Amino acid sequence: MKSFYLTDPGKVRDHNEDSVIILNNEAGECLMAIADGMGGHSAGEVASSIAINYLGKHFKDTFKNMSKVDAVNWIRDAVNEINTLIFKHEKSHPESKGMGTTLVMAVLTDEYLLFGNVGDSSGFVMKDGNLHKVTYDHTLVNLLVSAGELTKEEASVHPKKNVLMKALGAATEVDVDIFDCDMDISEILLSSDGLTGMLDREGIEKVLLGEGSVEDKVVRLIRKANNRGGTDNISVAYLIREEGEDK
Repeated sequence: MKSFYLTDPGKVRDHNEDSVIILNNEAGECLMAIADGMGGHSAGEVASSIAINYLGKHFKDTFKNMSKVDAVNWIRDAVNEINTLIFKHEKSHPESKGMGTTLVMAVLTDEYLLFGNVGDSSGFVMKDGNLHKVTYDHTLVNLLVSAGELTKEEASVHPKKNVLMKALGAATEVDVDIFDCDMDISEILLSSDGLTGMLDREGIEKVLLGEGSVEDKVVRLIRKANNRGGTDNISVAYLIREEGEDK
């Protein structure tokens, strides 16, 4: 596997509230995750850091050769624990009131690929030269699109397109979406909405199918998002499975 991640504040925000990780454990299993924080007084940055720091340590300490069923439960338990940690921090730091974070993650082993998602950060896979979005955005406009009350075109320019219906730190109970993905894929991409808000799926796909290393493609995606306006923090985590690896 080849992987790389990068986060950038963008062109408008004065600080970066995103946190990112790609981590391999001793068994060669891989965790990828992006958290996009929200809240004043740098509280969003704290919330996303709580999520990613906990996930990284928890993965290294506890995740090894798990069955798929156990891995699904591991993701659910980890997300619930992160939610609890955010509320605990908020209680002892009143200035952080209202903080929260999205979270998208992927766990890749020799046997399975699982995605977990809360919020509007995105998970994609490349299969047979086509980029497919795996996750579902928990936004107001996506809910209205699903209900047939908005078209995708209307949703893309809607004034409330960034309103989240679900995030860590928003409610004491959180329900994470978990996706069991086809293993016959060549690449995994995670991103915050700072990328997907500036580039559509076809634009992202074009970069990933172009020439260059893993690092080159991540840098190119962030540069393109900034060239389109860079209105939010931009984070990308990207992994390519090499020839000979099980698919």
